[in-house]
Amino acid sequence: MTQLRQDFIKISKLNTMIVVVGPEGKDSFNKYWQANKLPFIGLPDPKHSVLKLYGQEVNLFKLGRMPAQVIVDKNGIARFVHYGHEMSDIPSTDEIIETLEFINNESEQ
Repeated sequence: MTQLRQDFIKISKLNTMIVVVGPEGKDSFNKYWQANKLPFIGLPDPKHSVLKLYGQEVNLFKLGRMPAQVIVDKNGIARFVHYGHEMSDIPSTDEIIETLEFINNESEQ
């Protein structure tokens, strides 16, 4: 999330909304969000409803949910999906920005 926070303005300028889904319950999720002053939307998902919808993996040997990044376009179509195999396995901000620029350019044509 540090990466998202650092590049929040850059990503937001690409007509993009960031939503982070977490496994915690509402109260602990809100405490974390407020304590860290995160500028994007946070959605607690303790029943794993969103996780199941997008096929995100849970691996109890690796401390729970594996990271997943999904870019959904304005029509509700998942245009980019990355499922990590460990907590550090996430795409770079540059890769995300490049993908967002491609999607935006495509929709303008």
